[in-house]
Amino acid sequence: MSPGERAGREIWYKATAGNDRFHTYVFQQRIGVLIDWFRVLNSKERDDRFRAWGLINDPECCQPGAENCPAKSLEETYGFDYCPGDAELLKYVGKSGYRDPACDFEDGALPAGDLHAQAKRQSSCDLAFGTSTGALGFRKFPNPRFDAEKWRKLNRGTASWDGYNTRLSASAGQSDARVSHLADASLEPPFRIGMACGACHIAFDPANPPQDPAHPQWQNIRGAVGNQYIRISEVMVSGMPQDSLEWQVFSHARPGASDTSAVPTDQVNNPGTINALINIKHRPTFEEVIVKWRKTNACAANESACWCEPGQDGKCWRKGEQKEKGIHHILKDGSDSTGAQEAIQRVYFNIGSCSEQCWVNHLTDLRQLDPNSRNFGQTPFDIGQCRRDCPNFRAIEDRLPNILDFLLSAEAHAADLHAARANELKAKDANARFDYNDLVEELEAEFGENAVARGRLVFAEKCASCHSSVPEAEAGPFKNRDFRAVSDKTGLRQDWLGNDQLIPASEVGTFHCRALHSNHMKGHVWEGFASETQRAKSIDGNLKENADGGRGYYRNVSLLNLWAHAPFLHNNALGPELCGKPKNKKNDFYRSPYVSAENNLLKAGAPECIAFDPSVQGRFDLYKASMHDLLNPRQRVPKITKLDHDIVLDIGPKLWDGSEEKKIFGFDLTVPQGRNSGLLGNFQHKPFLVDLVLAKTQPSLLETRMTKQLGEAEGRKLAGDMREVANEILADPKSMLDAIRKRPHLAAGIYSSCAADVENAGHRFGEDLPEPDKKALIAFLATL
Repeated sequence: MSPGERAGREIWYKATAGNDRFHTYVFQQRIGVLIDWFRVLNSKERDDRFRAWGLINDPECCQPGAENCPAKSLEETYGFDYCPGDAELLKYVGKSGYRDPACDFEDGALPAGDLHAQAKRQSSCDLAFGTSTGALGFRKFPNPRFDAEKWRKLNRGTASWDGYNTRLSASAGQSDARVSHLADASLEPPFRIGMACGACHIAFDPANPPQDPAHPQWQNIRGAVGNQYIRISEVMVSGMPQDSLEWQVFSHARPGASDTSAVPTDQVNNPGTINALINIKHRPTFEEVIVKWRKTNACAANESACWCEPGQDGKCWRKGEQKEKGIHHILKDGSDSTGAQEAIQRVYFNIGSCSEQCWVNHLTDLRQLDPNSRNFGQTPFDIGQCRRDCPNFRAIEDRLPNILDFLLSAEAHAADLHAARANELKAKDANARFDYNDLVEELEAEFGENAVARGRLVFAEKCASCHSSVPEAEAGPFKNRDFRAVSDKTGLRQDWLGNDQLIPASEVGTFHCRALHSNHMKGHVWEGFASETQRAKSIDGNLKENADGGRGYYRNVSLLNLWAHAPFLHNNALGPELCGKPKNKKNDFYRSPYVSAENNLLKAGAPECIAFDPSVQGRFDLYKASMHDLLNPRQRVPKITKLDHDIVLDIGPKLWDGSEEKKIFGFDLTVPQGRNSGLLGNFQHKPFLVDLVLAKTQPSLLETRMTKQLGEAEGRKLAGDMREVANEILADPKSMLDAIRKRPHLAAGIYSSCAADVENAGHRFGEDLPEPDKKALIAFLATL
């Protein structure tokens, strides 16, 4: 690796940019969700960590007490793995003065022509590396506020966090019975845990997976391929009871997928796969109109439009609108469309960096019901203010070119199936050989004579218009194309196998909630990370939901190394369901999503989930099964994630009279298991409650607005329904859910951010192909 690539790699794997404070304090206090880091990372369950949580064990860490491990007991490490740098870090648990290893970071050179190349970069200490927790991408820091005496008393030692994990009350009727000591602000853990970008993107090398997923070596690991097994949603709610609203709504994502707008919530249930960053040098780019801050060397007096870093001569940024070429469409809906470096930096904010200084007060407070109060809705994150006030922002920003260097490096190049087969054979016989021609022979033995060549023609005719990055106008007809041709300039495949163009979600027909993600809209938190071009796109009139602001589109993704990245679609819902089958059954999070034609969970006959298997054959078998589902939509068993516990919601304040908890007024609401998880996550409770008040206080105003929005007949009916609901709730507050349930068009229609329910629907292209052509297409795509 070049010095720039090496520097970028180290940041990608290690830098938290200060988000350990977010995961220790802000997330719990502002969002109200608890993380049980010991449950996820305790060393006793190191060998079960991949199966339970999908995490990648750090090859350089060890279980205390194991042979050759410097730590001889779990008491020394507070129950965690022992990792490089811990000899120093453990000295500072409960103390201040820890010197972060990032302070010794060696910067790489910036690209030629960078306007800030001569300026001093923000201190590398603010990258905040800490040391590994034992799981790659998850980093620990000594907590200076740790009270060792309190900790030992509660946990009966330091090797376990068992006392910290116990419920605050044993009385089932009390609110404290629903949370543990994790919520006790008077007691702090020994470590603060942060996350690097690599936490979700570091994964096993598809072409060289480990023999044992619990014991990988560095040669089995790649930093940008995307971890298709990680259960990041369950990690983030690991301290919540499974019958809590937070658990049931947060943990709806499949392994390898994440609802990135769960914390900066837009109230759209929209999990998306962890992006596989492959062959980015050939990823399509576009010309976009963008408002953003750009590097310059001097500014006038107006700091809101141009700002220079104090004490740094010539290190300035100017904000303005320009038309730019070379812009990627990053997220599933095409947003993060202001530049690759800006997209990288936004991820750091999304996982908690600079939260207190910059963005937590721009988020929606789900409990705030007054439309005139702060945090009723979102407000835009101020990039200029954050650059000024957050040193972690500047530490990352000053090194973004090097992070991009890494993402363009050989570690993020394609991993072909024939190379994976060759590595398998060489592990047994160093002289073994297996090349592309051998793979073709193997595939044609399974899928039929001449299957790969026939599959290329099927792909050219049926798929390439969306899944080729090289248009016919540039390189001639698809039917004559070698889709595996290599570029002389880069040595990479010329075709990225996806054009990244935005197409209406209704056209592809897949679960469209991700396309309705709204955080990048004007006036919303990530406004500064979407282009004006995207926001100006026309509304897809085939969607029933509100899809303004450039929403309602999906980009045509890459099919590079498709053999290694099943299940398919933007939410990993197409193909067999994955599950870890861990030894600790308390960490078995699989819930079957298979439903009948009536959308009820199947009690019998549901397909079994497939255990995590990152081996070459395991990935290939999963690919074949997923391709079968893709090309045979009539045979798919529909999937809808359902609540698997009743959820009890306390409505109304309570007081403690010295001996027991008493409710002053209010009631309990029970949301029964079996309801669609997305229905709850997408329910727009704020406008619903505002309209309920209007239905009683200003019914004519509500009816006028509804008729204008929906037409006279439908508007009047809806206004009438809301008046009836308001009357029923006033007569009996506990009847709220029943009143809504009797009128399903409210929760699943006008007051839903997304009405989609079947998660593996759509993308029916190719269903009418003859069976031999389907087999041929499966064979050909496996070679790409």
